[in-house]
Amino acid sequence: MMQPPESAAPAPPQQSDTSAATPYILVVDDEPDIRQLLQEILEDEGYEIAVAEDGETARQLHRQRRPDLILLDIWMPDIDGITLLKEWKDDEQLGTPVIMMSGHGTVETAVEATRLGAYDFIEKPISLAKLLLTIEHALETDKLQRENQGLRRHSLEVHEPIGKSAVMQNLRDQLRRIAEHDSWVLMHGEPGCGIHIAAHYLHDASTRRDRPFIDVNVSGLNSDNAAHELFGSEKTGPIYYGLLEQASGGTLLLYDIADMDTATQARLYSALDAQSFYRTGGTQPVELRARIIAASHHDLEQRVADGLFRKDLFYLLNVVPVRVPALREHREDVPELLNFFTNQLVDLEKLPYRKFTMAAQNRLRNYDWPGNLRELTNLIQRLLIVGSGHEIDIDEIDAALGESDTTSSKREVQVNYDLPLREAREQFERDYLEYQLRKARGSVGKVAQAVGLERTHLYRKLRALGIDPKNISHDG
Repeated sequence: MMQPPESAAPAPPQQSDTSAATPYILVVDDEPDIRQLLQEILEDEGYEIAVAEDGETARQLHRQRRPDLILLDIWMPDIDGITLLKEWKDDEQLGTPVIMMSGHGTVETAVEATRLGAYDFIEKPISLAKLLLTIEHALETDKLQRENQGLRRHSLEVHEPIGKSAVMQNLRDQLRRIAEHDSWVLMHGEPGCGIHIAAHYLHDASTRRDRPFIDVNVSGLNSDNAAHELFGSEKTGPIYYGLLEQASGGTLLLYDIADMDTATQARLYSALDAQSFYRTGGTQPVELRARIIAASHHDLEQRVADGLFRKDLFYLLNVVPVRVPALREHREDVPELLNFFTNQLVDLEKLPYRKFTMAAQNRLRNYDWPGNLRELTNLIQRLLIVGSGHEIDIDEIDAALGESDTTSSKREVQVNYDLPLREAREQFERDYLEYQLRKARGSVGKVAQAVGLERTHLYRKLRALGIDPKNISHDG
């Protein structure tokens, strides 16, 4: 086990930072009384507020930090709100909801503001009750739009690790405990095991639940655009808010961080260490307000040893390590997972409903699932699309898995029938348990679960048969 270097960076604060999850609203109005009133009212409602008396100040504040919502007056001394709205909408790739305000508006002005992307138009004198409701609806609509974008990327909507097994109950308990604090988290597990689901569950259990959850696959960020995508850019005039700012107040999942190029690793380390960063081409630091969950299916410690991953970044991220278990470690949850994902696919993709027979469920419960949850969902989808009939039986499962009872995974045990019954039984049990140990890679606990024996009883049986689990060679 690697030991942290003496100069390892200090861990981030361990207590939840509720202010980081507070929606940030920019109020732009040239009337001091209105600015002060809105600031006092909205801060009392729990929002973080910045105020600007004219368009140029609004530009500067907007450049310094991406607002979650903008209240924008139409008539100002230097530039009108409609022109400023158009400027921001033309510049931004990811929109911010804007609510226009005016005491001298017309129907044409309201229509133009809506056409340019404003969420709503409120006339002065402002009804505070209506304003608060409109702000609440605008923030909720923006949140739903972001979530829907994520669902289109991932197809199935799963925000909680599924299963009643002790393994999954322990995982959920661990994630809920971590969610009470604001530490960075390093998740690891096999490909397809459900890291994205675990990260989303942690986010939903935290004080950041109402803020953005952004999930990015680092392998999609090549060395040419990684810094631009993560840290944003302002070198050519218009601001591009990077992922760290898009996730402000919420959570940014970086998967698989082992694929990050070394230059971006260095820049990310600097940002996490200082808890601030610079956009590409920028001169003013931007406060880091997102919670970082880094994840990998690679052995990051080995990557560090091989010189492929920065040691200081590894120790900075590895404040709270979380291991997401492989599906074969909680096989008893397979029937529940089959039911859940079948219903999801039927509802979301309008596939015909088919029921897994008990024999089919048992066959899948005893399958190794090298591709984990991803393999399971792909299998269900394939069976619903290409299969026929109301039920899915074991023969269809074997065909889909490319296996049958005559394959090597179901090899026959050769028993000498000329032996006395006791010796023949011992020969069978020895061969059977050695096969199960190879299949479970020497894990007595997994074998006990698979064959239905209490672990203490199994240990006694192995000793009686002269089997040492440590000496069993593992099947590839």
